[in-house]
Amino acid sequence: MDGEGHTERERLRQPENRHRLWFAVLGPVRAWRDGEAVNVGSPQQRALLACLLLRGGQTATAQELVDALWGEEPPQRALAALRTYASRLRKVLGADALISESGGYAIRLGPDTGLDVDTATARAAEAEKAAASGDRPRARELYGEALARWDGEALAHVPGPYAENQRTRLEEWRLSLLEHRLDLDLQLGFHADVVSELTALTAEHPLRERLRELLMLALYRSGRQAEALAVYADTRRLLAEELGVDPRPELAELQSRILRADEELALPAQETAQRNAAGFVRPAQLPATVPDFTGRAPFVAELGEQLATAESRIMAVSAVAGIGGVGKTTLAVHVAHAARDHFPDGQLYVDLQGAGPAPAEPEAVLGSFLRALGTSDSTIPDGVEERAALYRSLLAGRRILTLLDNARDAAQVRPLLPGTEGCAALITSRTRMVDLAGAHLVDLDVMSPEEAMTLFTRIVGSERVGAEREAAMDVVAACGFLPLAIRIAASRLAARRTWTVSVLARKLADERRRLDELQAGDQAVKATFELGYGQLEPEQARAFRLLGLADGPDISVHAAAAMLDRPVEDAEDLLESLVDASLLESAAPGRYRYHDLVRLYARTCAERDEPPPGAARAEGQGCEAAMARLLDFYLATGHEVFALSRPGDRAVAHLTTAKHPGLSFDDRAAALDWLFAEADCLLACVQQAAERGALRRAADLLIAAKDLADSGIHSLRYERAADAVCRAAQEAGDAWAEGRARIMLTHVHSVTGRFDRADDNARRAMELARSTGDPMAGGYAPNDRGIVALSRSRYEEGEEYLKEAIEVFRSDGNRPSEASVLCNLSRIHVGLGRTDSAIRLAEQGVAIYAELGMSMRLANARYALAIALTGAGRAAEALDHLDQALALFRDSRQPMWEGATHLRMAEAYMVARRPAQAATHAEQALALRVIGGDWRRGNVLTVLGRALDALGQTDRARACWQEALAIFESLDSPEADEVRKLLSPAVAA
Repeated sequence: MDGEGHTERERLRQPENRHRLWFAVLGPVRAWRDGEAVNVGSPQQRALLACLLLRGGQTATAQELVDALWGEEPPQRALAALRTYASRLRKVLGADALISESGGYAIRLGPDTGLDVDTATARAAEAEKAAASGDRPRARELYGEALARWDGEALAHVPGPYAENQRTRLEEWRLSLLEHRLDLDLQLGFHADVVSELTALTAEHPLRERLRELLMLALYRSGRQAEALAVYADTRRLLAEELGVDPRPELAELQSRILRADEELALPAQETAQRNAAGFVRPAQLPATVPDFTGRAPFVAELGEQLATAESRIMAVSAVAGIGGVGKTTLAVHVAHAARDHFPDGQLYVDLQGAGPAPAEPEAVLGSFLRALGTSDSTIPDGVEERAALYRSLLAGRRILTLLDNARDAAQVRPLLPGTEGCAALITSRTRMVDLAGAHLVDLDVMSPEEAMTLFTRIVGSERVGAEREAAMDVVAACGFLPLAIRIAASRLAARRTWTVSVLARKLADERRRLDELQAGDQAVKATFELGYGQLEPEQARAFRLLGLADGPDISVHAAAAMLDRPVEDAEDLLESLVDASLLESAAPGRYRYHDLVRLYARTCAERDEPPPGAARAEGQGCEAAMARLLDFYLATGHEVFALSRPGDRAVAHLTTAKHPGLSFDDRAAALDWLFAEADCLLACVQQAAERGALRRAADLLIAAKDLADSGIHSLRYERAADAVCRAAQEAGDAWAEGRARIMLTHVHSVTGRFDRADDNARRAMELARSTGDPMAGGYAPNDRGIVALSRSRYEEGEEYLKEAIEVFRSDGNRPSEASVLCNLSRIHVGLGRTDSAIRLAEQGVAIYAELGMSMRLANARYALAIALTGAGRAAEALDHLDQALALFRDSRQPMWEGATHLRMAEAYMVARRPAQAATHAEQALALRVIGGDWRRGNVLTVLGRALDALGQTDRARACWQEALAIFESLDSPEADEVRKLLSPAVAA
């Protein structure tokens, strides 16, 4: 994001193509002719050029120019020097650009010449008009374009009194434009994004009250009320000390409103609604409606009326309940499409998989919704409550319809409800949600005979049905008037032109002899599925039943090919044929999914029709073999991802060898693309493997997919998979698999700051490794215990653990893991005050990773080296390494480590006695929200407080420390003592 913004700023500063001559003064004084830079000479020549450019084409007399360049004491030959400078400029710019007139000079800015100040002025004027007309997003964009014209300090390094005066004027103008843009940021809801920028600006311009006012509001809207009030206290003290005045009335009024939690300070709804145009996308996630939607007119009208009134009600919620296959989703999608005009800001959709074995987690759903609303992964917080709060904030003032399909219960959907006026939620579920407060409940029954016949006729054709109407009625009756059953039966008939309706009716009768008293319900659906399944070719039937075994939300064509043990092209043909038969859905190109009822039926078929385990094992047939191939596919591909991410790491050699091949990738980026795209399916496979007893391969797949644990997006799902493997291994008495699962649980708990749980798992993993001789757990477990000891400031204990780990890795020839331990040992030495050895250890880690070409691990090593250099007082070197680490972490899609790096940059800037920059980076760490749990947030707040205290913002510093202290005390963390000392004597008082 920063890189894209930087590129855009560079573009805006470039000479515009329509100008033959282009001049810039909002930075170094420069000129271009036809896009090529022109050398405008010495500082004095640049001063003359700037003076002429800023006069708007008016002629300046020779004496005015002498005064502008040299002031009251010009040199003896000032006029001669002036003429020389003018002559030289005329040569490079052209006689038609710089003209002599009445003993003076002028630069004429015509249609083919341009000046950055003029462009900035025009953009600012457009921005004012846009703001006045109510188009705040456009105004914000235009102010941004005006500000992008600056390239550092205006008239940089240009001498003379005129240049000095103009620098002051242009800087004041820039700050005024910036305040306008920041004000619009807050109006449009970007309060969390601008706290870092405002913190830096108030440090740079401490007496500028408007910036302080904007910072107070940004902090308040970000949920940081104590800090917002502390900004006022700091401002009042500073103004009294420096100027002997009180804050201006606007600032005092804002403080009063914050104290009483004035509701009007919340983001106005009509302004929030404009966030779409300010960079927020309009999601359009509704599935396609069926073209032959039939009947249900009373329900369509009832639900449509509810949605039409959403604009005037707080959170219009309708919940449609009914048995599986009754058409809840079809009805909801049809109604949602019809109501789209009432929700111009977009429509969200999710299948909550409530009828399946693994209902969608609200936290994961909120993550997908936030991404759909334009939130970057790096700013999506951890935890369902924080994600729900951000989700509601994004929807405030917008008109969005959310379709929550296939919900399990009210508890699953409550965090997903918008909660604001103008938005609505439409829910489908098999259960009646009587405990969902305020919901409009709709019970959907089977179709009437007339509706059922109409639907059947639309699919099959009126000519065929009209000739055999009685047989057609037998068919829909056999289907229990259930829409899903009718649709599948009719699709089978429509695809077979040689069949008559009577043939279909007889087939249904034959297959339902034992179920003469057909009733609406799952039995009817099963009978219809049986009909469709019975018409499949053997290969299609095998694919249908085996693919239903996988628990993931969908399946890729490559994973399906592995399950079926068929070439990818053949597997794709089979999958597409199942889509044509309405037994499978195409979720996206190359990905497929089952309707939940169809999946259950497919599993029933697998249990019934696949060879039993004993008979199938020898030939590689059956359910177990298919699931084993899927696990092997993920494991083999995971090997490839791990190897590309960590070249030279011996861990791959200790992972179980997969019997089925996986995918290969051209580069690391492609490997990570696959890993993150397959995260949910891969982790579901891990859990299924644990349930089936494939414990060692399940544990090894967790290790191969370790990057998911660090991502911040998939870490919760990863943790649950690791916990499932650990529990299953413990019950089975498989110490090897349990040890490996525990080292992954240790890692997850450690990166999220839950060090007690991390240490418990690492301790147990060490015990298991000693009993099994597993070199992987034997090295990772003591390394992890060393990391936990480091976080608890138990440095001597941590050093012993790390020494044990490094011996294991060295004896195994695992150089990357050796480098990792060296870096951790470096941090231990920093804690012990042995900075020289800390630097040497980290440098060894950097050298190993650089030699092996391990980019993300190299980032970790540079991170550790920077900590050591910071401890040694070598802040400039530390910051250089942190800059490189930050770029590598971004490339590796590790927002948690991005946040941690911003924290270390803040610490380095504090050592360099540059508290303003330190505060900026601490705020950026907080803004990422995924820096690794409360413990790391406490550390960031502690450093932010130090930076603010150094800037004289002592009240805000104390507010940060108070929050940090509360965090550390709740975690019983040793850092609490440090924060108490920072707060003393305030706490003691």
